[in-house]
Amino acid sequence: MSDLGHVLVLAGGLSYEREVSLRSGRRVAEVLRSKGVEVETRDTDATLVPSILADPPDAVFVTLHGGSGEDGAIRSVLELLSVPYVGAGPDACRVAYDKPTAKAVVRSWGLRTPDSVALPKETFHDLGASAVLDRIVERLGLPLFVKPSRGGSALGASIVRKAEELPAAMVGCFAYGDTALIERYVEGVEVAVSVVDLGDGPVALPPVEIVPDGGVYDYAARYTAGQTEFFAPARLRPEVAESCLAMAVAAHEALGLRDISRTDIIVDHDGNPHFLEVNVAPGMTETSLLPMAAEAADRDLGTLCTRLLEIAAARG
Repeated sequence: MSDLGHVLVLAGGLSYEREVSLRSGRRVAEVLRSKGVEVETRDTDATLVPSILADPPDAVFVTLHGGSGEDGAIRSVLELLSVPYVGAGPDACRVAYDKPTAKAVVRSWGLRTPDSVALPKETFHDLGASAVLDRIVERLGLPLFVKPSRGGSALGASIVRKAEELPAAMVGCFAYGDTALIERYVEGVEVAVSVVDLGDGPVALPPVEIVPDGGVYDYAARYTAGQTEFFAPARLRPEVAESCLAMAVAAHEALGLRDISRTDIIVDHDGNPHFLEVNVAPGMTETSLLPMAAEAADRDLGTLCTRLLEIAAARG
């Protein structure tokens, strides 16, 4: 039985990932209640601040995905209210949430990440899309991977294998954000490595290998049961798996993260891991990767979440 009083799980929000966030919140609340923790679940609406002021929780578990849940905004509000929470602080969130910035930071630490360019929608409008797109293909080559510079759940993301596919990919990307990150696509094995810090420093959980039925780990493949096959731990050579674990911990530290994170990695055909992005509020749904990794490590998810809240509460 935990010594925690009542805790708050934040879920929902107004981002494109609202439904996923609600599912994550329900799962976290469920596993916490199984450990005897008194849990309240709330959305981020006009009643949130008054309710916290009226009855401050011991700690908050943020399961908001995208937008204010990961860009540091809601965490800034929690700090204004002097309420402790699980996860990275606002400044670290802002850096991690912006994918081009996160890539630059981890590259400065010596981590391998695909060559890329980040361009806002206005650049294509001002300079002419055709000329800019032609130069991107000439410089980075094909295939490419296009995704919004912010956001998650693969919304607005697509693989480009032919130059003529790039304009449509950009249109799809700009539907979910004003800046596109265009990366050189690395063929290989996609893995996710979750990192948790339960008081003794960040530790990587077993890597989870992702094999989508359609070959692309898009929104449907992520959140529709049966559309993706997962292997936990990943089917990697021991030395390659260790390299992935080390990369995830290094990214966690380089970006100044705290408590919990998940790093997405592609392992090329030579066994080299490449950093793709990091998530400061990993999904916690039935098909999410961190819960799979915890199970592979023989860690009970409810115990893990409870301990993270206890650490946050003690931090104050």
